[in-house]
Amino acid sequence: MNVYDAIKNAIFSGELKQGQRLTETYLAEYLNVSRTPIREALKQLVSEGLVHPYKKRGIIVRSFSAEDIKQIYNIRALLEGYGTGEAALNRTEEQIARIEEKNVAYKEAIYNYNASDLDVTKKIQEANQGFHHEIFVASHNNQILELIDKVVVVPLIYRSFYWYKEEHLYQSFEVHNTILNSIKEKDINRAKSAMQEHIYIGRDHVLKNVINN
Repeated sequence: MNVYDAIKNAIFSGELKQGQRLTETYLAEYLNVSRTPIREALKQLVSEGLVHPYKKRGIIVRSFSAEDIKQIYNIRALLEGYGTGEAALNRTEEQIARIEEKNVAYKEAIYNYNASDLDVTKKIQEANQGFHHEIFVASHNNQILELIDKVVVVPLIYRSFYWYKEEHLYQSFEVHNTILNSIKEKDINRAKSAMQEHIYIGRDHVLKNVINN
């Protein structure tokens, strides 16, 4: 694993906590590497919004209020809903096949669900990301891909899948099927509304756990 991925995973797993101040020296010792790759990794993480400069002396892990989460998920619902509608309009048969393949991978990951195994949870999360990504590739709209990449960081930071119970995951899979079938049938409105519903459910789930924790 490279330095960038190691820091990013530590943030997502909660090892590096929101609001925690990080220095190149601390991270070099933490990861047992030199400061040069740390410096380059931090530049990339700053550009992605995962961390931000702190009083010209290091970096701080970004934190989000409940209102931040609500606003960003709402923006995500608009973007992903639009992108899914575009996918229903523009997708090819080859792209339908790739979306189906990612959804099967998601289902298989859910079958292996184990609340105490964080590696399994990470595979579920990655399979879900793959499903969404292929939909937006099928939209044939590169601007959508770039914009969505900037807002999906919130559910990753808040590790929404770590809070899901098994029944929530299967409910999510059923919504995936609705989205997939709508894209297959070129039902633009249904595809859009199903994706927005999917995002809003995720938003409410994250907010509930943030407030209760």
